[in-house]
Amino acid sequence: MNENPAQSNEPETDPMEARNVALQILSTVLDKHIMLDTALETSNGFMDLPTPRDRAFTRMIVTTALRRLGQIDDLIRKASSNPGKEISPPLLKHILRIGVTQIIFMDVPDHAAVNTSVIMAEQNNLAKTKGFVNAVLRKIASHGKEWTTRQDIPRLNTPEWILRLIVNDYDLGTAVEIGQAHMSEAPLDLTLKNHEQTAHWKAHLDATELPTGTLRLKKGGRIEDLDGYTSGSWWVQDAAAALPATLFGNVCDKTIADLCAAPGGKTAQLASRGANVIALDRSARRLVRFRENIERLGLEKNVRTEAADASVWSPSVNIDGVLLDAPCTASGTLRKHPDMGWLKGEKDLSTMVATQGKLLNNAANMLGSGGILVYCTCSIFKDEGERQVKKFLNTHAEFSRKPITPDEVGGLTEFIDERGDLRILPHHLQGLGGIDGFFISRLIKR
Repeated sequence: MNENPAQSNEPETDPMEARNVALQILSTVLDKHIMLDTALETSNGFMDLPTPRDRAFTRMIVTTALRRLGQIDDLIRKASSNPGKEISPPLLKHILRIGVTQIIFMDVPDHAAVNTSVIMAEQNNLAKTKGFVNAVLRKIASHGKEWTTRQDIPRLNTPEWILRLIVNDYDLGTAVEIGQAHMSEAPLDLTLKNHEQTAHWKAHLDATELPTGTLRLKKGGRIEDLDGYTSGSWWVQDAAAALPATLFGNVCDKTIADLCAAPGGKTAQLASRGANVIALDRSARRLVRFRENIERLGLEKNVRTEAADASVWSPSVNIDGVLLDAPCTASGTLRKHPDMGWLKGEKDLSTMVATQGKLLNNAANMLGSGGILVYCTCSIFKDEGERQVKKFLNTHAEFSRKPITPDEVGGLTEFIDERGDLRILPHHLQGLGGIDGFFISRLIKR
């Protein structure tokens, strides 16, 4: 099965510094169950790396190791003299994972990956394992790329609990397509504040315009350095995440409650179209970053923020619409967050489903006759999408679907299911770089 191996810049000038930071971050994620974004933000070592190239190299090692974790561990087992024996301590396994990541999936010379991994073992009080590390990695350097041609890549790299749920919700063929899509890094998508300037920014940023109106950058880079960032002309937002806020129709001078608003992309869409937005989030800390984003975009006059629990909050004014981007397993975003599948499990799904039900029930109480509720999750699991809405409609006879039409989503009929909801999967738009998995339903109160 064809794949696109992750690429990186040439290794940093200090051959050990960035790799040691990668080891620390990978250990933090997998051993302490800390999300990758948090681990990066709180790592002093990562922030102290001397150059952007070093930080990019470190990030690439960790994200690639997490994205290809199943494959990597399978290769380590094949190369071990005792494949059935668990490798311990965990730090030793992480050192091997970092070595394999560089040998198989990154543009790093084999000898550099092997030698630096042996040195890492020595530096981390694992000197007795140097021979083992050397033997395993040299064997993978010799045979690993040929071994990968016989690996079941989507199955190995998809956590078992996720694979089982996808097969149950769809079928094995769809599970393979989703798993393969997760092997690619997500491209960078932008939403414009003023869509009349699409042609200008498309040319200026050398971007591709997707059928839905999102601009997709052809190259990566530091966001803050791109033209239009400081002036607040656009913000980063996946193409799927940009759809829910567009489904209210004309929102000029209407009051919309965005119940789980941070980091603010959907609020910005509504405010830029003239809505008055009440933006809620449980976390006062997240709202600090949220306000910074809204102020950069120059939309603060249209936005009021409140730190509140949306499952019990009650508006003090009449609400025309509610946007509920509910907390979920984020199973549709594994391209961006390859750690999520290894850190979460079915218990988290049950917890999220219960939370979503509470939020939906309270959202129903906020609206008067004719009010629109847009419910969405960045999940590919039907328990957080189709089944959640079915359960809601069974207990709220005053609501019905307002089916989404092809012209509202750039003519992409493959997004729309038989009920008029949007079911977007990561392998959709694969020819253009894929898209996050998402579910969206539009409901109206009669």
